Parts: sequence; C-alpha cells; structure tokens
Amino acid sequence: MKEAYLEIKEKVTGLIQADPDHALHLLINLLKEPSVNPWFSSDYPGGELQAQKVLAEELKRLGATVEMWEPSAERLKDYAQGPGYYADHTFNQRPNLAAKLTGSGGGRSLLLFGHIDVVDPAGNWTVAPFGGELKNGDIYGRGAADMKGGLAAQVAALEYLKRAGVRLKGDVLVGSVVDEESGGMGTLAFVAEGYRADAAIVGEPTNLTVAPMCRGILWGKIIIPGRNSHIEFPQTHWREGGGVDAIAKARLYLEHIDHLNQDWALRKKHPLLDLPCEIKVSMLNAGDYPTTYASKAEITINAQYLPSEKDQHHLGSKIKKEIEEMVERVAQTDDWLQAHPPVVEWMVDADCGEIPATHPFVNLLADNVRRVKGLPGETPVVKGVHCHTDMGLLIDHGIPTVNFGPGISTVAHQPDEHIRVTDYLNTVKIIAETLIDWCEVEAENR
Repeated sequence: MKEAYLEIKEKVTGLIQADPDHALHLLINLLKEPSVNPWFSSDYPGGELQAQKVLAEELKRLGATVEMWEPSAERLKDYAQGPGYYADHTFNQRPNLAAKLTGSGGGRSLLLFGHIDVVDPAGNWTVAPFGGELKNGDIYGRGAADMKGGLAAQVAALEYLKRAGVRLKGDVLVGSVVDEESGGMGTLAFVAEGYRADAAIVGEPTNLTVAPMCRGILWGKIIIPGRNSHIEFPQTHWREGGGVDAIAKARLYLEHIDHLNQDWALRKKHPLLDLPCEIKVSMLNAGDYPTTYASKAEITINAQYLPSEKDQHHLGSKIKKEIEEMVERVAQTDDWLQAHPPVVEWMVDADCGEIPATHPFVNLLADNVRRVKGLPGETPVVKGVHCHTDMGLLIDHGIPTVNFGPGISTVAHQPDEHIRVTDYLNTVKIIAETLIDWCEVEAENR
C-alpha cells in the first residue's frame, strides 16, 4: 500500500510546500478567536462559539456536513458515574462541532478530533495572546500548541487532499469540542451523540510523536483545620482552649506527600513515559491575619494515575482512596487531627486511556512521521502523554485513539505559547498521508 500511494502522497506534499499560506491562515484565524473556557475566566463570552464558526465555515466549504450543538448536563445525566460528567457545567454559547466527509465506500473511517477551548492568557506576554502572530518561524497565540495547531492541521490536510483530487474510500469525521480544559464534558457529549470511527487522532501537542496513551489527572484539596489564637503569646493545650496552627499541621502533610511520591516513583511507572505518577502540590492557601495562627489550611493537589489503575467506571477512585487513606494515617499521628480530621474534596477526575503501542494504526501513523521527517525506520517516535487528554472517552466507546500534533506540551498554558511553522506544516503532511493510507483512495485517483 505504501508504494501504491507514494505518488499521491508526493503530490499532496508538493501542494502543501507550494502554498502553505492556506494552512497558516486557518490557524491564525482560529488563534484570533479568544475561546477561553469559562472555568478560567468569564471575560470572553462567546469565544468558543466564534472559534467553532471558523471551523464550520471551512469544513462546509470542503463539502462536509456540519452540526453544532450545546451540550447539556441534564441530557447527559445517565453518564454521571463515568468520565467527563459535571452536573454544574453549563454550555451557553459553547457548542460542540461534528462534521463528516463521506467517502466513496469500502475504506476505514478516521476521526480527526480536538478541543477548541483554551485556558486564560495569564502572565506577561510579549505578543498579543490572541493575535496569531508569525515571528521568527513560530506562530504565537493562546492555544497554538494546546491545541488549535492540531485542529487546524487536521482540517488543512483535507483541503490539500481536495486540491490533489484525492477521493477517499473511508469516511472522515471531524470533532471539535468544548470543555476539555475543565474535565472533558464536551467529549462526553460527542460520544453520547453516537459518533464513531475505526480510529481517531486527538491533535494534542506531542512534538510530532505518536502517543497511544495518556495519564488520568485528579484535582483535589486537603482541608486541614486549625484554631485561631494570638500568634505572639504562649499557648495552652488545644483541649484547654489554646490555638492550633493549621500551617504547622499542613507541613505534616507536605512531608508525607513527599514520602508517598518516593513510593509512587517505584511502582507507578509506564514504559512510554519519562516520569512516574506523582502527587504535585499546586496551591497553598492558609491564614487569616498576621497576628493569628491559621484557622484553616488548604493544600491543592494534582495527582496522576495510569490506565491500568482505572476503576470499573474508567475513573481514578482507587487513587482517591489511596490518598484519602494517607490523609487519615497522618491524622492518627496527631491528637488535634484525630479529633478534627482533615477533609479531602475532589474537584476533577480527568480520565486516561491507552491502546497497544503495536496497534496497526499506531504503526501506520509512526511510519508516516518517519517518512515526512526523513527519519530512519528504527527511530522511536512512539511515546506517552503525561497529562490528561480526551482520548480516554473515545477509547472507552470503542475507537482506537492516539494523540498526535505539533507543539511542545511544556509551552501550553504559558505566556507566549507558540509552535514552529515547520512542525505545523509537517503535521498537515502527516495527517494527509495517514488519511490516504488508513481510509484508502479510489482507484482512479492512483
């Protein structure tokens, strides 16, 4: 098949090289729309809607049928025990998009998938965060890496296939969803509508490696009680009315989180990941006044888990229990905490997913990465993703899924988020070639 389609691939690649402006302009137009998830900021109402309209217009021009709809927690309540469901999430002017290009028949289908929502452009930017600026071979903007670059590359690949006169046998679906940055309810709404394909690519920033797995993520708070008292005076025992410093009690938990991470480093590893799962302390909040002991301390944590650790609902309840048991054990070492036990509040359980690294779709996509980048055949290009992506819900609903896209994940959520133009255009080429191989091409196109 590789030899049969080589001439078609070279024709498509030539068109991309001759006129990259179409692909670049599509991404720039997406970056100019401030599609900020309201979890992070309410300053950008309707931004997700406007960004979806940019994609919808382009996909309709390519001949796709396009649907947009606003997810609803009420309509999704049957999924409340599984990943992606949050009863309090609302979706006014926050539509999902689903598009379909129907093939001629006889080929496998492929879902090109991603999220349109981005996080707030906080921090000190040297360029306009929603300017889509081209500078020194990079494209800047909130969402350039995470993940409008991946989405735009997927849709741009369809344009160049059309220009080359390629008619695919298999159907191509495009899914662009909201709410990934706060738990994945947009993806839940997408699969609940019944959209399915023989394989899927989620366009997360993987630096052009093929990622057939991602980790799950838990957000939680350990809330530790104390008791106010004047900080400058000697204290009686708390049972006699003395003050209790919640910050001092929080130090116990910070120390034991370090101990637990040492244990996790030995037993929560994955061959496709560079780092073991850890409990990361992301926020500390404590204290009332400069002259009093803290009456409460909150430790906000980010804990990762592996696909092998998912529970029967495809979520991280086993890891929650492990952390809750640690909190309880520490409390038993302290008489105040025994009598006033800390509480763990869970905010987000963002699921994980995995397909075998030897899956035929993984191998096919990896071969195209090597070909486009000019890498030797044995070069490793398959890795895992350390964070959550939307792949888990797709896999849970029977769609073999990988993460693949331009950009380095560490620049996501940072000021001056950007991707390399060469990486972006290489992604367009790789997606186009993968569509040719996976969906197959009508005989008259060869």
